[in-house]
Amino acid sequence: MHTTSLAAPPTPLSARRRWTVLAVCALSMFLVGVDATIVNVGLPEIGRGLGAGTRGLEWVVDAYTVVMASLLIVSGALADRLGRRRVFRCGLLVFGLASVACALAPSLGVLVAARAVQGIGASMLSPVALAIVVAAMPDPRERARAIGVWASVFGLSMAAGPVTGGALIAAFGWRAVFWFNVPVVVLALLLVALFVPESRGERARRLDLPGQALLTLLLCLTVGLLIEGPRIGWSSPAALAGYALTAAATACFVRVERGRDEPLMDLGLFRRPPFVTAVLGATAVFVALNVTLLLSTLYLQHGRGWTPLASGAATLPMALGATLCAPWSGVLVGRVGPRRPLVLAGGFTAAGGLCLVGLDGDTGVPLILLAFLLIGIGFGFANAPLTNTAVGGLPPSRAGVAGAITSTSRQVGVAVGIAVAGGLVAGAGDAGLAAAARPGWLVVSACGLFLLVVARTAGTRR
Repeated sequence: MHTTSLAAPPTPLSARRRWTVLAVCALSMFLVGVDATIVNVGLPEIGRGLGAGTRGLEWVVDAYTVVMASLLIVSGALADRLGRRRVFRCGLLVFGLASVACALAPSLGVLVAARAVQGIGASMLSPVALAIVVAAMPDPRERARAIGVWASVFGLSMAAGPVTGGALIAAFGWRAVFWFNVPVVVLALLLVALFVPESRGERARRLDLPGQALLTLLLCLTVGLLIEGPRIGWSSPAALAGYALTAAATACFVRVERGRDEPLMDLGLFRRPPFVTAVLGATAVFVALNVTLLLSTLYLQHGRGWTPLASGAATLPMALGATLCAPWSGVLVGRVGPRRPLVLAGGFTAAGGLCLVGLDGDTGVPLILLAFLLIGIGFGFANAPLTNTAVGGLPPSRAGVAGAITSTSRQVGVAVGIAVAGGLVAGAGDAGLAAAARPGWLVVSACGLFLLVVARTAGTRR
């Protein structure tokens, strides 16, 4: 038998301290979000510097996101068990050291491996930050506003990554996008030590190592097939073997999780329609964002000859839309619930994708910028209602695991979006990039339309 430990009731924090904790966690989440997208704008430069092709470059992004996604849930459980601040600080340290390794990487293989280690560190940050915020905000309305701010910062970081990356690359080269992390990590470690209190889940949970191994295998197989499928052929023997392994891993994962008293992923949560649709909606939002970022980066730099700085600057409307609308979305969630901001998110995202379905080499810059603005607005409106819907209906003591499941779905969306976009354009020359990318913009629109479906479920009673 395992022992059950009850954490002592936490001392209530003052309003100033609560919002300081939120600011510190938001800074760390800004770092994770920026790193997920800052690399995108630098991929062409990394490819030239290390002699890598499109598929190799996809792994520079997806090694980070796949490892991060596969470990988020166990990191959330560890934080609930060992202490959220302790795990959070460990994650910052691992992330910072891995960033140094990325900046010094002499080859593509070393860079991909260092990015995977970065993913380990990032997995200790994303769900734990949200759990710390939820634990510090006992009032539901204040928590909804705090989640709105948290989602706003995270959304801003994802959208601001390409702009920041373009400026750094123009000034210092592609390695600067990794050196950028180091002073931020040092500052975050100092602030966490000063202001963030320790907290734990009410009940210590056993680690589910078989479930963790199967989840990691499942995610690696899925993303690997999406990336390598165009090269090996979707009906090749290798691909068919991959499908069979993926199906077997899925079946084994479900069976193992159903048979455990304390599973890695509580499959019973997926019987709650609001939770399920929030998780799927978060995946769709990040598929749309990352398809947009990768396709636009390759199209603008290779198809139209823009510099990294210019292509990064072109995403400023996206960052502006996300920055302005994410706080508004948090306010709307607190006042009227998640349905209205989700409808806005879906409509704007779908409209942005539709703007570019006819993209060619002569498409006007104003139309491209308009599309980026619409997608950024949609992204800004989406995060707060999705996060609130997924986390709000679960016990606070499970906040680490609940946040981890939602964060896992986001990172799966990142990995799938990169793999889909890369698969569409991997074999296209510079002149054919625009035409090859057109199905990707339909994917973006479809993700927006799916959010309208999510809005209907989110508006129902739990």
